[in-house]
Amino acid sequence: MSLQSIKDAISQKKMLCPECKSPIQKYDKYAETIDSVWDGFGDSHVESRGSRVTLICGNGKCKWQERTEFWSQYIEE
Repeated sequence: MSLQSIKDAISQKKMLCPECKSPIQKYDKYAETIDSVWDGFGDSHVESRGSRVTLICGNGKCKWQERTEFWSQYIEE
């Protein structure tokens, strides 16, 4: 999963707020999580398996926002 997946889900209104059930409007502070870094002579490698993002509802008076690694659970197909 990637930043593009989050952008697509928000633009297609598939990512829903758990409080007001409306589509989430925006995100902030996207970061890849790093599992390991290998740095050898003349070679290096970074392994990443996930990401963390702050999801923000942004609908009317709903103040919900959450920093999470499990953002895919908010996507409704």
